[in-house]
Amino acid sequence: MEFWYTEKQTKDFGITMRVKKTYHSEKTDFQQLDMVETAEFGNMLLLDGMVMTTEKDEFVYHEMVAHVPLHTHPNPKHVLVVGGGDGGVIREILKHPEVEKATLVDIDGKVIEYSKKYLPSIAGKLEDPRVEVKVGDGFMHIAQSENAYDVIMVDSTEPVGPAVNLFTKGFYEGISKALKEDGLFVAQTDNPWFHQDLIKNAYRDVKETFPVTRLYTANIPTYPSGLWTFTMGSKKHDPLETPKERFTDMETKYYTPEIHFASFVLPKFVKDLTE
Repeated sequence: MEFWYTEKQTKDFGITMRVKKTYHSEKTDFQQLDMVETAEFGNMLLLDGMVMTTEKDEFVYHEMVAHVPLHTHPNPKHVLVVGGGDGGVIREILKHPEVEKATLVDIDGKVIEYSKKYLPSIAGKLEDPRVEVKVGDGFMHIAQSENAYDVIMVDSTEPVGPAVNLFTKGFYEGISKALKEDGLFVAQTDNPWFHQDLIKNAYRDVKETFPVTRLYTANIPTYPSGLWTFTMGSKKHDPLETPKERFTDMETKYYTPEIHFASFVLPKFVKDLTE
């Protein structure tokens, strides 16, 4: 049965799409999970009514979360993904041969289970021998890790429900301890049209914790406003100083060496959020 679904991205604005089929709908222990087929974007994962990923545009988010930090760090052997149970970030991480181990920690095992079933092009690398998948609390995993990772990627939902703690200064301080002496991390930090305070607060807290702090953007059609931000905190390495010889040929659809640098060129109203 076909129907139109609207994600209310603010109380006054939403994005609407035609849904051809509902594959699965379940209230998990942590959130409402829906896996549907849409006419425009293919199979789509919704959590608590919010679009998490789609077959059509997922590559933008996953490439920009993974390749910007992994090219910034000169030798990222051990990588952690907090959240990201759909597996897209893991898929991109594995394109870097220097990565020896990628650990995924997602609090909701159902996301992993149904992504494997209905989003195989995204989740297809979760059983790779270089990957360790843990179902658990990413906040607690960070708190219990010390000097363990070269790069950490926080692939969370918006700061509601199980992801609330992933947007706090205490979490960023925990990440700093979990990183090695030249480690760095990146987190998705929502959009600058509807959540300016979130970006300002996250950037401030990261800047108070890390010597190098950078904000960058990408265009993701199904995310609120289409303009999305990512915040990087680094102990040593600056993404704007990445040597060109570090970029290797790999299959991507959005990310390029030129995009790596261009993504840090911010519209003035976004740059103002960092000042």
